[in-house]
Amino acid sequence: MDTNFLNHAVIGIELGSTRIKAVLIDRDFNPVASGGHNWENQYENGVWTYSMQAVWDGIQDAYSNLAADVKDKFGVPLTKVGAIGVSAMMHGYLPFDKGGNLLTPFRTWRNTITGPASEALTEILGFNIPQRWSISHLYQAILNHENHVKDIALLTTLAGYVHWKLTGQKKVGIGEASGIFPIDSTTMDYNANMVAKFNALIADKGYPWDLESILPGVLMAGENAGSLTAEGAKLLDPSGVLQPGIPMAPPEGDAGTGMTATNAVAARTGNVSAGTSIFSMIVLEKGLSKVYPEIDMVTTPTGKPVAMVHCNNCTSDINAWADVFMEIAQLLGVEIPTGKLLDKLYEKSLAGDADCGGVMVCNYLSGEHITGFTEGRPLVVRTPESRFNLANFFRAQLYSAIASLKIGMDILSDENVVIDRLMGHGGLFKAPVVGQKYLAAAANSPVSVMETAGEGGPYGMALLASYMLNKKDNETLEDYLDNRVFASAKCSTVSPDQADRAGFDAFLASYKKGLAVERAAVENL
Repeated sequence: MDTNFLNHAVIGIELGSTRIKAVLIDRDFNPVASGGHNWENQYENGVWTYSMQAVWDGIQDAYSNLAADVKDKFGVPLTKVGAIGVSAMMHGYLPFDKGGNLLTPFRTWRNTITGPASEALTEILGFNIPQRWSISHLYQAILNHENHVKDIALLTTLAGYVHWKLTGQKKVGIGEASGIFPIDSTTMDYNANMVAKFNALIADKGYPWDLESILPGVLMAGENAGSLTAEGAKLLDPSGVLQPGIPMAPPEGDAGTGMTATNAVAARTGNVSAGTSIFSMIVLEKGLSKVYPEIDMVTTPTGKPVAMVHCNNCTSDINAWADVFMEIAQLLGVEIPTGKLLDKLYEKSLAGDADCGGVMVCNYLSGEHITGFTEGRPLVVRTPESRFNLANFFRAQLYSAIASLKIGMDILSDENVVIDRLMGHGGLFKAPVVGQKYLAAAANSPVSVMETAGEGGPYGMALLASYMLNKKDNETLEDYLDNRVFASAKCSTVSPDQADRAGFDAFLASYKKGLAVERAAVENL
C-alpha cells in the first residue's frame, strides 16, 4: 500500500461503556487498523462514574494499540491522518469551572438519580426530558442545592470534554447536543423557547450564568470543529509521534455514530444498538402526536428528528452468565475463548422453545426507566412445569435483553411510525443470525446487519470525519452514505418468523407479569 495513504485516512475514536476503541479507515471506507482498551464504570457514593484519569489512560492505550497496528501492518509510524473524530456514550454530567476544573465526579448516563428534575422539566418544557440528559442532571443538582452549581462555566458531555481537550473548542455535534437539551430542527440549535423557560425557572437562584452561556456550541455533521492542538496531540499520543494540526469533526454521541455506521440517517430508517445498553433510533417523517416519557426525541447528526427508545440493560447479565460457564469449563480443564463460548450459547438458544419453555428472565442489573425501575436485580424465574434446559434458559436471556426495548417500540407502532429498514449493530449481533432472528420477531420487521456492524460506533465516527474531509458542495450525509460508503455494502437480512413472533409475545406477557417479582426483589434484596 502507498505509504501516503495516511493523508487520506481518518480515525474514529469512541468511548463506549465497557470498551474504548479507535478505528482507522482508508479512503475507500474500509477499516484497516484498530486498537482498543477495556474499562468499567465504578459505583461510588451512589453514583455510576468513570474517573478522568481512566478516560485518558483508556484513550491513550486504545490509540497506542491503533498506532502499533498501523506500524505492524504497513510499516509506517502514525504521524498524521486526514481527519479525526471522537464520540462517546451520550448524556451525563460533566460541569467545569472557569479554570477548567471538574466540579463533581462524572455522572454517567447510567444513573437514575434525577427523577424529580426529569419530571419537572418534562412538564415545564412540554418535551420529554429523560433522567440521563445533561439538563436533568443540572436541574437535579439545583434542586439538591449543590454548592458547585454557581461555579459552572461549562456543562458538557464525555465526547464534548475529550474534544475540548484535544482542540480547545467547546463544541459538540447536533446529535450529541440533542441529548444535552432539546434541539429545534428548524434552527439547528438548542430550542430557544425552552432555553428561555429554563432560565426563567432558575432566575431566582441568582447564578452568575444563563443556560446558553454554559452549554457547548452546536455543529452540524460536515462542519469543521477545529484542529488537533499541540497539547491535544500529546494527550492522545504521549510518545510525541502524532503531529498537531489534524482537522477534527464535531464530536458525536454513540447514538449518532450508530445511525451513521448502519446507514440509518434518512427518514423511515432505523437502527438498534445492542451492547451494555440497548436502544433503537427511528428517523421520523413527522413528530409524534404527544409527549411520551418512554420515548426520547433526539436528532441525527444532520438534525433530523429521531425517536429513541433507550434501555439501560442489555447484555451485562448475558456476559455474567457466560463468565460462570467459563468457570465451569476451566474446572473441567477446558480453555475456550469468550467469543467462541458466547457464539455456542447463542447457537444453542435456537434449539429452545419459541416461548422459552416457560422460563422467565429479567436482566435488570441497573434501573430501567421504560418500566419504572430505579434499581435492578437480575432474576431467573420458572414454574415446576417450565422446561428448564440450557437452550430455553439462554433463549430467555436473549429475549430479556430486548424485552424492555419492545415495550417502548410498541408505542411507535401505535403512532403508525413506518420503518422501511431496521439495522442491527453491537455485541448482540456478533453471533450470526441469532440476535437478528429474535429482534425481527420482537419488532415484526426485517433486521439487517452489515459486514462492518462489528466496528460499530468508532466506525460511524470515522465516517463522519470522512464526510467532513471529503464531502462535495451540497452533498448531504444521506447521499454520501448511500452513494459512496454503502453503495456496495454486503449485509444479511432476517425476516420475522411467525412462530418466533408468537413465542416472543408469550414470553413478553410473562415478562410483564414478572416485573412484580422484580419489584419485590428490588424492595427486599
